[in-house]
Amino acid sequence: MRTLPRSLWYLIHVALAQVSAQESLSLNTLYSFSGASLSGDPTFSLPQAQQLTVSVAICSTGTIFPAFFVNNNTASTSTTGDFEIPLHSGFGNWTGNTQQGGLLVVQNVGQTSFQVAASTGALVHELIPALPFLGDTTNTQALIFSPPISPIESSPSAYPNYTLPPANLSAPAQPSSPPPFSLVIAPTSSSLASDMQTACRINSTSSAGLVVSNDLWLRDNRGWRSQWLVDDLTPSTNYTAYVIRDQVKLSGPIYFTTKSLTFPCPLVHSLPFCPSTSYAVPLPFPQSPASSYDSSNLPQSISDPLLQYMTNFTTMLLTFACGRDLYSPLQTCESCQEAYRAWLCSVSFPRCAEPQTSYFSPSSPTPALTPPQSGSNSRNLFLPNVSFSYQTVLPCLEVCSAADRACPNFLGIKCPTPRFNAASSYGVGFIDEGEQGVLGGGSTGAAQDRWGNVWCNPA
Repeated sequence: MRTLPRSLWYLIHVALAQVSAQESLSLNTLYSFSGASLSGDPTFSLPQAQQLTVSVAICSTGTIFPAFFVNNNTASTSTTGDFEIPLHSGFGNWTGNTQQGGLLVVQNVGQTSFQVAASTGALVHELIPALPFLGDTTNTQALIFSPPISPIESSPSAYPNYTLPPANLSAPAQPSSPPPFSLVIAPTSSSLASDMQTACRINSTSSAGLVVSNDLWLRDNRGWRSQWLVDDLTPSTNYTAYVIRDQVKLSGPIYFTTKSLTFPCPLVHSLPFCPSTSYAVPLPFPQSPASSYDSSNLPQSISDPLLQYMTNFTTMLLTFACGRDLYSPLQTCESCQEAYRAWLCSVSFPRCAEPQTSYFSPSSPTPALTPPQSGSNSRNLFLPNVSFSYQTVLPCLEVCSAADRACPNFLGIKCPTPRFNAASSYGVGFIDEGEQGVLGGGSTGAAQDRWGNVWCNPA
């Protein structure tokens, strides 16, 4: 028996659908369907719009997936037609004119679960290009951030009332209605990254670990992020992580590996005076019930000297006529203070690390690790002595160079040169090439990547 072509079956289906009952899709509404509760090939009536976007997402696994077709019954022959929505990793979308209505037809539904949405603005379903950000891990914990939202816009001060932020920063008001975020973590062995890359599919996965805290945090001026501290992970295990926004927008995956069972350093995070510090530091384990350090339990013997350094630097910087005289066409006193803060925090809080064992990038360069040490820390004598042995990953040389470039010459900021002794105290050649005055061209181009590799400490 000869079978009709797929496109002809679709045209016949559309013709029959014109006289059958159809479910209408409303604008900016998310619809979820299960093949088990649908009969035949469902047909949906599309809303009228000059430019309508239809997005679809597959929410279940399987070997055979539905096909989605759009028919827009417009008068303009240039935009009238029958279109199949191509699916990529379970996600697809179509944009066109439906001023005289249109139809969405779904074929071969089977037992598949899927979502549909129609909008006149941005995509409802979306693969967010920006990735989640990994702060760091311990043997059982991970600190993960969402992509940034609500960029911070600040107006610079004007002379003669030029002011700079205090040493102990106070964050601006949080967004009044931040979008809801959720975090999904799964062992990489589960092959979640090989499955449908849609928010509804990933969200149906049982997430590993226990969320100890989840709040908004302003790491830098790129915007607020949702921050998760996750515990009860398995030591020396590869994990895959996603962040889901508004239940329909997917960011990720990123990958990370928990440290070995004997890794001794706790996480330090959520410090107003060092907002980008979010990694393991060589400190004694905090008193129970705390499992990490933040501004509420970090010893004052550590924070007070750092705040004093920051206050003294700001006082010296303001002896320059900030806002009136220019020392650079690109930099300001505010950018100088920001760069100095990043450098001060990166050298004041050494970042604990272990030799790389990640299988994600087996040929990647060796991180800038120090030899094992214990007792007092030569970089910050205000850190308490520890009895355990640990290694640290050195700060990136670019952190020092950024402060050198951003600040006036009279402050005397000087960085070691790659040609001589820079590699003894900084990670060299990862972001920049390592030649004096040459930007970019490093072996990795970044301090860390989405695979969990960290070559030097960026802040």
